[in-house]
Amino acid sequence: MDEQPEPAQTPGGGLDRRAELSEFLRTRRARLKPEEVGLADFGRRRVPGLRREELAQLAGVSVAYYTRLEQGNGRNVSAEVLDSIARALRLSDAEHAHLTHLAKPKQHKKKAVARSPQVRPALRHLLDSIDGVPAYIVGRRSDILAWNRMASALFGDWAQMPAQERNWARMVFLRPEYRELYLEWEQKAADMVGYLRMDAGRHPEDPRLSALVGELSVKSEEFRRLWAAHDVEEKSYGVKRMRHPLVGDLTLSFETFRLIDDAEQSLITYHAEPGTPSADALRLLASWGADAARAGTESPAP
Repeated sequence: MDEQPEPAQTPGGGLDRRAELSEFLRTRRARLKPEEVGLADFGRRRVPGLRREELAQLAGVSVAYYTRLEQGNGRNVSAEVLDSIARALRLSDAEHAHLTHLAKPKQHKKKAVARSPQVRPALRHLLDSIDGVPAYIVGRRSDILAWNRMASALFGDWAQMPAQERNWARMVFLRPEYRELYLEWEQKAADMVGYLRMDAGRHPEDPRLSALVGELSVKSEEFRRLWAAHDVEEKSYGVKRMRHPLVGDLTLSFETFRLIDDAEQSLITYHAEPGTPSADALRLLASWGADAARAGTESPAP
């Protein structure tokens, strides 16, 4: 089994931003082939992907400048240079945003890191009023903050879990029932790691996120492998195929609504296409869940 590197940390308990920037650029460069970017492939390459001088040429910067950046020194780098490097590396929008977070971090108040997340009462009432649609609110680190009865019926009774375990990454990688729930578990796992990576770029100083990454790296070889890939992803929309122990197979579309007053919280909903077996299964689940599940009302402990 290949050994994956342990996540680099700062003395304060957060992730090492410079190491994150260095590894992210290195892995993005390694996935590009010269012929993909219109360069001739001369000579044998010791490592996969483009050489630093080739990437610097494509981005229109000096080799020395790019080398300093890839070594984690993003001090005083301009947005225009980052845009050029992002284009040369063919980064996605999420990857471009992640690069910017790592190279030009915003200053966050320390109190904001330790602050316990709060869900507005009106949002809790909204969740309770959504009938027949599994819905929940997720915060930083993919912590589950609040949910409705249908979410309990679909995903399990989160109210019975300790607050610190109501976290999507922990559930996906450490709880066997979630591996059985998702028919494409590998894709769900990759998505979760991509979301955590985006959080790490925004908040590398967050000791709770660093502790979560460290715990999962110790307990899950699959998590270590995916984390080492440095892939990033934003929560958006898509389709998930599930196998529920009571109602069988479900194909559900999910949507993500980022809250305008708190960008770290998002409302996630799942729905089935009308007239499909999945829609019938959701109705059965709603009927069962009316008696067997209840909505969660707690937030994770600080």
